[in-house]
Amino acid sequence: MMNTTIQPYLFFGGCCEEAINFYKTVLGADVEMLMRHRDNPEPPPPGMLEAGFEDKVMHATIRIGGAVIMASDGCDDKSHFDGFRLSIALPTEADAKRTFAGLSDGGEVQMPLSKTFWSPCFGMVTDRFGVGWMVTVSAEQ
Repeated sequence: MMNTTIQPYLFFGGCCEEAINFYKTVLGADVEMLMRHRDNPEPPPPGMLEAGFEDKVMHATIRIGGAVIMASDGCDDKSHFDGFRLSIALPTEADAKRTFAGLSDGGEVQMPLSKTFWSPCFGMVTDRFGVGWMVTVSAEQ
């Protein structure tokens, strides 16, 4: 079998840098790389990039724990997230509560943290950028 890696690539439609700074604060994200559209050695074809997006993020790579997430503003402000959630597994209920509270700040809770048959602590929230999260603590061994 091939050595295959799947990584989420999120398009923030103009607020990528704000989202990255939020994830740095809430999730301890580390920025491994960030490039703006103005730094592109091959400028996009005329009309492809929305006016005012020259200083927006063309590409970024962030690391949250062992996960790598790529992100961008895209070429316009039309991005939205639908049909998926990022799942974050934490070692303790205290970690889950702290992370859930951070992601909830300015966001919307779909399922408050609670005990489930698969986890002592699980909840779902959509953060202020529209990214859906499932916060969980691994089931007790």
